[in-house]
Amino acid sequence: MATQTEQQIATAEEHGAHNYHPLTVVVSSAEGAWMTDIEGVRYLDMLAGYSALNFGHGNTRLLAAAKAQLDRVTLTSRAFHHDRFGEFCTRLAALCGKEAVLPMNTGAEAVETAVKTARKWGYEVKGVPEGTAKIVVARNNFHGRTTTVVSFSSDHEARHHFGPYTPGFDLVPYGDLTALREAITDNTVAVLIEPIQGEAGVLVPPEGYLPAVRELTRERGVLFMADEIQSGLGRTGRTFACEHEEVVPDVYILGKALGGGVVPVSAVVADWDVLGVLRPGEHGSTFGGNPLACAVAIEVIALLESGEFQARAARLGERMHARLAELVAGGGAVREVRGRGLWAGVDVDPAFGTGRELSERLMDRRVLVKDTHGSTIRLAPPLVIGEEDLDWGLDQLAAVVG
Repeated sequence: MATQTEQQIATAEEHGAHNYHPLTVVVSSAEGAWMTDIEGVRYLDMLAGYSALNFGHGNTRLLAAAKAQLDRVTLTSRAFHHDRFGEFCTRLAALCGKEAVLPMNTGAEAVETAVKTARKWGYEVKGVPEGTAKIVVARNNFHGRTTTVVSFSSDHEARHHFGPYTPGFDLVPYGDLTALREAITDNTVAVLIEPIQGEAGVLVPPEGYLPAVRELTRERGVLFMADEIQSGLGRTGRTFACEHEEVVPDVYILGKALGGGVVPVSAVVADWDVLGVLRPGEHGSTFGGNPLACAVAIEVIALLESGEFQARAARLGERMHARLAELVAGGGAVREVRGRGLWAGVDVDPAFGTGRELSERLMDRRVLVKDTHGSTIRLAPPLVIGEEDLDWGLDQLAAVVG
């Protein structure tokens, strides 16, 4: 007879579109950094929903905020005001050191919003001729999977057979300041980059690159838009990854952890000289900035305002990267490790196995991670993970890579 896991997976495969290839574990409950499957087996979550679960599964403060709001009102649409919106915008703007907030739902929606805003800013503020606006982006980027976003992806799997593609984007190598400088023209309205490229394997740019991008964009009169959807909100040991080099972009693009793993919440945050170009009717979202989302996000912001999670990510991140460095120095299967804070990309000798195979071996040892291109796996445990649990998870990785 089929197990409960096999039955659940068979049902999902029969009726669910095959746009994902999940590991063969069926989660039924979770708490903190641990998930329990339908058979009652516990797994250490070392992915945290691609940073959406920075504050852990079932965070009591976030759940309490959600439950309290569920009893009051969950959705009004932006056709009406509600009593959580103002506080959410005020506190998120303050967290970012900006003046204005435009809330959406998913990260991809926030990126689309930033693209539209940059183009409109280009036409109405910079004076770029209508229909000619360009945005410079980095190769190996991941900003979502909408039609416009995959139009400037260099990932064949994400892009193939989804054309015709949206024009208006110039791709340059990530971390290459010379290429970026050459790509900026009079019609360039923005540079859109991830301070750390997540999907590409947690690629950290060369030291000094982000400050140079900030200086170059200011000098050339274009917006610097930082996609901090995965890298932001405590993951790297600072509120934003840009802070590690004391860089403040013109536009923050946020998502994932902003909803605390409870509801989807995203936002574009900038000053009024940027977001002020949008007028009623030009952009919107029925669910964007809804009362339930705002209530949860307000509590997320409160957690970040304490600084506790940033400090924890920095401290545990040092511990994790020290352990991972030992694997590289050991001359075994691990070739390279990159990352910052509680975030790492681990490259393994392809002869040892694909990233998928390594993820499956770790799953057999009750640790859940996610592969990316080739033989690379990503580690991004919830920021609430305990030291002993982190060490145990890394012990399993060490055992798997030999």
